[in-house]
Amino acid sequence: MSAAPYWPFLVYTVMVFLLVAGMIIVSSLVGPRHRERVTGEAYESGVPTTTSARLRISIKFFLIAILFVIFDLELVYVFAWAISIHELGWPGFWGVVVFIFILAAALIYEWRMGSLDWTERAIERRLKDRREAMAKQWKEAEES
Repeated sequence: MSAAPYWPFLVYTVMVFLLVAGMIIVSSLVGPRHRERVTGEAYESGVPTTTSARLRISIKFFLIAILFVIFDLELVYVFAWAISIHELGWPGFWGVVVFIFILAAALIYEWRMGSLDWTERAIERRLKDRREAMAKQWKEAEES
């Protein structure tokens, strides 16, 4: 094996390290040097902070955010399909139909599982259903 195919990668790696080192050196030379108390405080859109940023947030918000990211990311694929629809023809059309069907099935599944329902009544109902299912399993296990 010769080293000929590896020299561009080696040059690239050296250039990256030089660039990063240069950025660190320039920022330390040109950057601010004052250390007042106000410098370290958070400042967002001209509004001073009033409370701590470490708030407890319900997991429901994260669940909705994850579902949004998943279904929003799928639009990237549909958009790419729409751009190349003429090149893909009928096989591409049926492929995107299957893709959207899978997305719809996933959304229906999430909806039926109650992931999109935030009411306390729905949460209590799901807990009650789980308890009943567990009691039924225990009863069946004891009988056998």
